Amino acid sequence: MQFDMSGQLLIINGGSSSIKFAVYEAARHPKPLLRGNVERIGLPNSSLKFQHDSTQEQREISAPDHESAIAAIIDLLSHRPGLTRPAAIGHRIVHGGPNYSSSMRVTAEVLDELRRLSPLDPEHLPSEILLIESLARHYRDVPQIACFDTAFGRQMPSVAKIVPIPRKYEALGVQRYGFHGLSYTYLMQEIARLDGPQAAQGRIILAHLGNGASMAAVRNGKCIDTSMGLTPVSGLVMSTRSGDIDPGLAGFLHRTQKMSPQEFHEMIHEQSGLLGVSEISPDMRDLLAKRQTDPRAALAVDLFCYQARKWIGAFTAALQGLDLLVFAGGIGEHSPQIRAEICHGLEFLGIQINPAANEANAPMISKENATIPVRVLKTDEEKVIAGETYRLFVNA
Repeated sequence: MQFDMSGQLLIINGGSSSIKFAVYEAARHPKPLLRGNVERIGLPNSSLKFQHDSTQEQREISAPDHESAIAAIIDLLSHRPGLTRPAAIGHRIVHGGPNYSSSMRVTAEVLDELRRLSPLDPEHLPSEILLIESLARHYRDVPQIACFDTAFGRQMPSVAKIVPIPRKYEALGVQRYGFHGLSYTYLMQEIARLDGPQAAQGRIILAHLGNGASMAAVRNGKCIDTSMGLTPVSGLVMSTRSGDIDPGLAGFLHRTQKMSPQEFHEMIHEQSGLLGVSEISPDMRDLLAKRQTDPRAALAVDLFCYQARKWIGAFTAALQGLDLLVFAGGIGEHSPQIRAEICHGLEFLGIQINPAANEANAPMISKENATIPVRVLKTDEEKVIAGETYRLFVNA
């Protein structure tokens, strides 16, 4: 397969209402040339932000859907000096189902399989497929790469993957997958870079805490368990997603409220979590600001920290000990108060937070004499996608 070694890589990280994008050099250790994002897709006042060289800019755009958003991104890239037609395009694909455990080139067969998998993740896969198709029409013959968020957890042991319902449903792909895998891949690379390869072989809990939130337990460099399961709505309470709930709730609400399956789906994805408990906002910053005056906000914050603390305890048991705790994601990286409250009460594990380092968002926030180091890392999914895209084509 011919690959332009002097070319550039276009990286697309599509979400349900946003698209992060970047242009990287085509290199073994790719460096970003441009970064940006489109926010509020499908809502009024959509915006496109980008940083290129010394230029930072934000524009209001019309983005009623993902296709119009990607058109705005293509228009921006075609008019920026120094950018060329991409040699390859890399995508974050949230769900790879049971068959895809590593990055691969997008073919007609891969797209057909992603369409078949869409019921597993209707919030992400349909829009991600649309992005691939839109870019294929504009950049004809430019290869596209799918990098799966579920790949990181594919080596989990059977006891962590199995869903305890009749085994016949395994044929439909029903199992626990885990998500945020590209973020976790980057964090593990950073641990090896900062602390050495041996540290990355230890017993590690990775906490990706943002609008979507999950944790992963890693031992010997492999994921042995993760909080998210079949879909990204499970596990920790999140901004608008419920996290784990009693499965009997669906039947109860159907019997008493005549709630349809679609209405239940929308409730647990869009109306629950921090928003549902607080009745104020899905944004942790808003809830922290109102915590002292509104008991609903206080309860939502307490619930988030309580659940995170429980998962750390559970994963420490699964790992048979703990060597490192890592916080990442929007909340994990930027909220000293949440990090402190999650760690409060975990002193018996050897976790002790240095208040000054924590408030400063320092890379290491544990006390020097603490048994368990606690790191704060800025994750970079786009860099992982760029690396995978380059690797796949150089080795093709």
